[in-house]
Amino acid sequence: MNLVTDEKHGKIIDVGSFQHFMIMKEKNEKKLKCMLCFVNYPVIKKTFIITNITNNDLQQNENITTLYALDPEARTFCFHDGKYGHTITNGAVYNRCSDIDFDSYYNGNFTVGIEGSRVGTIIDLGSSEDLKEKYKYSETVGNGQGFASIHRKNNTIFILKGNAYNNTFQVMDESSTLFQENSTASSSVILGHLYLVRITDHSNAAFERIVKMLVIAYRPNELVTIRWELLI
Repeated sequence: MNLVTDEKHGKIIDVGSFQHFMIMKEKNEKKLKCMLCFVNYPVIKKTFIITNITNNDLQQNENITTLYALDPEARTFCFHDGKYGHTITNGAVYNRCSDIDFDSYYNGNFTVGIEGSRVGTIIDLGSSEDLKEKYKYSETVGNGQGFASIHRKNNTIFILKGNAYNNTFQVMDESSTLFQENSTASSSVILGHLYLVRITDHSNAAFERIVKMLVIAYRPNELVTIRWELLI
């Protein structure tokens, strides 16, 4: 034990005990830091996983997709797997699965049924307000009930009838047009409008793909964002 005199205050200080105290304090601080890191690791890991989700992952999970007019891959889209229709491989652009195109065939238009022997029909249903007025059903704030209610039974398309929560539906007038042989494969992109899409295949009578879409964002000559759902 080393004892020294504090001349200023006339006290004797145990230097050894003081050094021991400082060493133990430093060790305890290191232990505390380690414990904090251990406790926070799951939170840090979870935060990393959440923030590492890509925009494309979110789009696919939510059935929200943005098409880009000038992008060689992302101007077309496949409703079957929820991915872009083109792919760049070995220095070239290839078609992978293109159900719908934005802006390539006609400026400011959707075009459907564009690959191989596929034939497409697209019908502009108008806005949510248009549908509410036409079919006389009740909407909630934000006008999402009409789009949500559109569904298919066999070769007929239905939409909400009356109250949004009474589970009653009516046949859409556009249903017969959608299933006609004569098709309209292109339609203007209009913000806030709903669309029905039907794609068939001349070489495969069993093939059919029907989709409902809602344009939720649109910048002419640049991009369009759609909410979509397959009708099975």
